Amino acid sequence: MADLGETLDKDEWRRELIKLGDERGFFKELGDKHTALHVREGSTLVVTFENLDHVFEHGGTRLPWGFDFIKSHGWSILGLMAHDWTWYRDDAVHDFFDTLRDDGFFDTFDRVVFYGASMGGYAAAAFSAACPGATVITISPQATLDREVTPWETRYSKAWDRNYRDRYGFAPDMLASADKVYLLWDPLAPLDAAHAALFTGQNIKRLHCRLMGHRIASAMQGMGILKPVILRAIAGTLTELEFYQALRARRGFTRYMKEMLAKVDERGNPWLTALFCEHYLSTRRGPAFRKVLNKAIADCKKRGITPPPSVNKRGAA
Repeated sequence: MADLGETLDKDEWRRELIKLGDERGFFKELGDKHTALHVREGSTLVVTFENLDHVFEHGGTRLPWGFDFIKSHGWSILGLMAHDWTWYRDDAVHDFFDTLRDDGFFDTFDRVVFYGASMGGYAAAAFSAACPGATVITISPQATLDREVTPWETRYSKAWDRNYRDRYGFAPDMLASADKVYLLWDPLAPLDAAHAALFTGQNIKRLHCRLMGHRIASAMQGMGILKPVILRAIAGTLTELEFYQALRARRGFTRYMKEMLAKVDERGNPWLTALFCEHYLSTRRGPAFRKVLNKAIADCKKRGITPPPSVNKRGAA
């Protein structure tokens, strides 16, 4: 079998996944917008959702999210891939999950976990209803894109006209039969927070990711904590304490620190801004932080404020 990390066009990619599915499980085309790859390994099944066109645009192995990671732990995978921003609202996808449920596919595994982020987070929550007792890991999910329910949602206009009122429609309701639900979102991101507020089940463990924006999964990957956290969540053992201990890694993550700097600077206190920049620059380089530091020092002097002691010693560069 060819290396799926090679440069393959979509037809070649399709043929290779058909081979992989035939050898280890199955590969199905669900209408003209979705595909599903199942590779059977062990008694834990991880069901993932992603946008395949995003995979093709950004390279990688062109396999479902976490394929190698999941396989390396001896788990089985069912990877759903969308060829457009569909939110998986397609009768072919709905029928597929109905068939898996009715045929007892999920019953052949000891543990089933649904995982996804954003559009995939919506799908993971929604389609988990096909497997009562599943664990769900949903990151920055949407509850629905039904305009009458979420008229405040200004993103994703391409998917607004899809039907969110039939099977597997309103994601929060679909989680009623799940065992554990790990919901990760940034409460300071207004639209994501509004969606998160619609998820109210008692089985939901709500994990705040402040100042990490919508792209929490990529941020956690950049911090090196995504896989360890997901590993514990898949096992169903992730605690809030473990999660927030892992999240301390964001203090060394530049994207997070820039968001923090913006929040500090918004207060209009140049002394505090200078102190924050000085703290950052004491352990790493950062031209953007140096630029803000120099401005904060100048603002302090204009206001007759003595800059923080460390700045007094070293001065601005």
